[in-house]
Amino acid sequence: MTGCVLGFDYGTRWIGVASGNRISQSASPLAALAARAGQPDWPRIDALLAEWRPEALIVGLPLALDGGEQKTSKAARAFAGQLGERSGLPVHLVDERHTSQEAARRFATQRAAGSARRRDAANIDSLAAAVILEGWLK
Repeated sequence: MTGCVLGFDYGTRWIGVASGNRISQSASPLAALAARAGQPDWPRIDALLAEWRPEALIVGLPLALDGGEQKTSKAARAFAGQLGERSGLPVHLVDERHTSQEAARRFATQRAAGSARRRDAANIDSLAAAVILEGWLK
């Protein structure tokens, strides 16, 4: 048991990815993956799974503010199902309401501190994946 888990913030254009550790209950963003017409870059995801060898996968579930399902909820559920089938690992769906706002706040803080640049905004989806993962870990 490595304690490693991978988190995903599914989107039709970008999929944010983060690695996390159950022991330290911490998460770190990895590079976001491009998606084409809503289709994930499966070879890259397979490579991440082989590299990190996670025990479980966490996928953010986009819900409306009232907790109801929305159009992207179905797509995220489908992605989670495919991820589970391909990997053979347990996949957990996590409510991702407000994670994008928290990721944007963290990115703004990093920019103000000089540890991130505007060009790093492409990976904000991975920062959101780290927020999702941190919520699941705690």
